[in-house]
Amino acid sequence: MLKTILVALDSSEIADRVIKALNHLVLSSNTKVILCHVFPTADSEIELPADRPHPESPNVCYLHIEKNLQSYQKQLSFPSEIELVNGDPAVEIVRLANIHKADLVVIGSRGLTGMKRIVQGSVSTQVMEEANCSVLVVKTAK
Repeated sequence: MLKTILVALDSSEIADRVIKALNHLVLSSNTKVILCHVFPTADSEIELPADRPHPESPNVCYLHIEKNLQSYQKQLSFPSEIELVNGDPAVEIVRLANIHKADLVVIGSRGLTGMKRIVQGSVSTQVMEEANCSVLVVKTAK
């Protein structure tokens, strides 16, 4: 039986598919579901151009993501919690899974291949390799 499920969501189109897949799971009324989002941190403040405006202030971005997660909560047929953290996405997802003693992590995969996968890396692959629990990877539609 699944006691705790950590659902990792980003702001890509795959998040909708992750929520749909989650809704298809048959869960116990005691199952705890945590929707999480990781805000990637910049490697260095020096990399930010000082002479150009930044796309969004952190507070605006935070509120936008929080509202997205709240809208996903409304789509679920069971109660859930929200976790918002900063850091390396794969590292933080695994850390949250450990903290909450998750039995399952649900995460999307953008299906990157070739150079994009080499350059950007695969968060879902890293989570699968490092998590101490099962991982359900929801793939993009083909």
